[in-house]
Amino acid sequence: MSSIAVWGLAARPRTLPAAAAPVMVGTAVAISEGAWEPGAFLFCLVFALLIQVGTNYANDYYDFIKGADSAGRQGPARATAKGFVRPPAMRRAALLTFALAFAAGFPLVIYGGWWLVPIGLACILAGLAYTAGPWPLAYNGLGDVFVFCFFGIVGVTVTDYVHSGAFSGAAFTASLAVGAVITAILVVNNQRDRRDDALAGKKTLAVRFGPGFSIAEYVGLLVLAFGAPVVLAVVHTGPLALLPWILLPWAVHLVRRLVHADAGHEYNTLLGRTALFGLGFSFLLALGILF
Repeated sequence: MSSIAVWGLAARPRTLPAAAAPVMVGTAVAISEGAWEPGAFLFCLVFALLIQVGTNYANDYYDFIKGADSAGRQGPARATAKGFVRPPAMRRAALLTFALAFAAGFPLVIYGGWWLVPIGLACILAGLAYTAGPWPLAYNGLGDVFVFCFFGIVGVTVTDYVHSGAFSGAAFTASLAVGAVITAILVVNNQRDRRDDALAGKKTLAVRFGPGFSIAEYVGLLVLAFGAPVVLAVVHTGPLALLPWILLPWAVHLVRRLVHADAGHEYNTLLGRTALFGLGFSFLLALGILF
């Protein structure tokens, strides 16, 4: 493989829409409130994408070091585990990408003030702490909380703030829906990897509580995702916020697939479709909020 292909593989491009979704929805909320800053949108988007790539590089390195990416892994290939990239190089790439993310996000202080600097640093530290450090979040059952908070609440509300200069109830409500659909992707990932994770000491919620809990969590997240637009429609933006409800049959289908999935390739297919569902849901939510 060429160097570009290797680093592209390690960046996990299929995960990048999950980073873009909160920026898209937060910007839609801001526009609906009469605020729009093109520069703020660009800096938020680049920052979010680089944080995602940096987190993916860090996961690639630390999961390999901790033994979570074994030869029998059912998911997509990881660059460090496959020997495509030496571990020190992957570690340097993660740190460099996080540094670039900080540089890309720093201009946001023009729009939102200096308090955004610690917010940005918290995003970077959370990306590292997901699999690194003495108490990694993903290894102690807190990965789901991390994803919900940073891909949902923080991503949407802060994006809205740098446009509008204020926090809004609409942004918070929308953030719950986005956080839910993005966290659902992680639930499928952890369900697929629960046996390998258990052997590596990675105590995700799927490992701690079993597959039944993961299915219930997945359903609960989708219920939250579809419930948030109802609140938006009634309290904040009007009935077009219900636009994501056209995806309800798809959501029911995904739940059925999760209940009956067994082999690794079934989970991989479901993982991709859940990610596509999350992107479609977020797009329709943004569209409904805009109009």
